[in-house]
Amino acid sequence: MPAAERVARLKERVYLTFTALAVVLALRSHAEHAGEAAVLLLITVTGTLLAVLVADVVSHIAVHAALPDRGELGRMLRISFGALGAVTLPFIFIGLAGLGVWRVEVALRASTIALVASLGAIGYIAVRRVRLPPWQRLIVLFAELALGAAVVGLELLAHG
Repeated sequence: MPAAERVARLKERVYLTFTALAVVLALRSHAEHAGEAAVLLLITVTGTLLAVLVADVVSHIAVHAALPDRGELGRMLRISFGALGAVTLPFIFIGLAGLGVWRVEVALRASTIALVASLGAIGYIAVRRVRLPPWQRLIVLFAELALGAAVVGLELLAHG
């Protein structure tokens, strides 16, 4: 896979993970039913992916003064919708709440933990092959996790 495509895939996963994290945290103070939580998360995730796809198409048109060809459009779709893997666990957890295995609050708390862990995994993937001393790679990884924790803190502050 070309480096530019790897960059785009990681970037989309980060965007989608932060978006899902913000939604899951907001749902913790508002969602009472698993179905409601699943629908709101699905709408937000779908909207985010479509917005990223539109941004890619518009950017391509601006740079190349032409619509993307079939191959380029396929690449854009793969990159955008390939990011769905980053939000699989929250949907599974909310599904478990819908089946009565967990309470909605537990599913959303587990989703928060999974999304922050996902940010850590994405950060690790990003820095594992970088030619930086290990201590600098750790700083990058901690910075991403700190931003994830900041999002959690801000959302909890906003939604009490």
